[in-house]
Amino acid sequence: MSIVSDLRAVLRGRDFRRLFATRLVSQFSDGVFQFAVAGYAFFTPENQTSAAEAAVAFAVLLLPYSLLGPFAGVLIDRWDRRRILMVAPMVRGAFLLLAALLVGLGAPDWCFYAVALIVLGVNRFFLSALSAGLPHVVAGERLLIANSVTPTSGTIATFIGAGAGYLMRLVFGPEHGGTALLLVVSGVIFGLSAVIASTMAKGLLGPTYDSARPQAREAVRNVVTGMVDGVRHVLHLRSPAGALGAMAAHRFMYGLVIVMTVMLYRYYFTTDAEAGLNHITGVLATSGAGFFVAALITPWATRRFRPEMWIPLMLATGGVLLLVLCLPFHQAGFLVAGFVLGVTGQSVKICADTIVQRDVEDAYLGRVFSIYDMLFNGMFVLAAVVAAFLLPADGKSYTVLVIASLGYVAAAVVYRLVTAGADRRAPEKVAG
Repeated sequence: MSIVSDLRAVLRGRDFRRLFATRLVSQFSDGVFQFAVAGYAFFTPENQTSAAEAAVAFAVLLLPYSLLGPFAGVLIDRWDRRRILMVAPMVRGAFLLLAALLVGLGAPDWCFYAVALIVLGVNRFFLSALSAGLPHVVAGERLLIANSVTPTSGTIATFIGAGAGYLMRLVFGPEHGGTALLLVVSGVIFGLSAVIASTMAKGLLGPTYDSARPQAREAVRNVVTGMVDGVRHVLHLRSPAGALGAMAAHRFMYGLVIVMTVMLYRYYFTTDAEAGLNHITGVLATSGAGFFVAALITPWATRRFRPEMWIPLMLATGGVLLLVLCLPFHQAGFLVAGFVLGVTGQSVKICADTIVQRDVEDAYLGRVFSIYDMLFNGMFVLAAVVAAFLLPADGKSYTVLVIASLGYVAAAVVYRLVTAGADRRAPEKVAG
């Protein structure tokens, strides 16, 4: 079954189409924003970024997801998710306009990153609500298809948005004024997703009402207890726990590779900031192609092997090919590696999303996806910190490359040990 057939199958549902459109618009905007931030932090003529400064930038941009995740999960399990999708884009759009003003006026970097913290925190809250609401608009037998085409299509939309950001940067210029204009465009586009979300019916996306569940205000006061309950719930389910662990391992190894790649294209392959950005855009493009291919092959593969088999196969394959392709430290190898890790990462994510949504009770979905987000971003930040200690000034490090490659293979082995025998059901049936 092709991704076109998959899309046709799930797009028959009107409510799914609206949720899907909300995701695409928001993630296209996010691609423009991420490109603007990356260009500002790493590839503007005014900035000279070291590996340690790169780690700080990644930490500033990703830690809000982890810090706000527990609170987001508790609220997503109690607040109307449709309303979240309406309000969050407007809040995010307003702060994007503020960020543009700060950059345009030449404010200190810490002012920009402080606003970026809020922007990305709101975005993670928004994406968690999208994921938790998906089972309410898709029948159970089509959930794997939906998890193949929606997050993957959203990620592809992010890549397309980043490509659009690149083209706009050529028009607006690489200086801070051009970055400010990119942020304005991103804010306006993201606000449109609220309009789309408003067309869905009230209460459509859940959460399921439970009269015994504490109100949101009380739940926030007891957020730690709520998160402990979410962790305990997952730990009693070996397959979701293993899926979260596999995803976390991928993000750590991927973080090592990304920080190394950024530094290589900034200082090793070329010392010109604009040339480095142009060249690393090729890695971005091949990664996007890898995400698309993952959407094509994962439904087919999981009909034969189940997600619990496809995850370790992808991790091991990614680790081996990463070492083979990148060991010579040539640009061509990193272009192909971008594709390989795109396939690996998105395949693991599709399977992990499906396993969590399939095996975790709806009352816990918000909290579990917040745990998911904490791991997703926290492990990347941890990898950036580790890379800052290991990478030389020009980014070329055999040590980091070997650690990432062997880490992928080790994660595959550990995942199979954790999930072996946990689920003996037949392979997933993907509806035509």
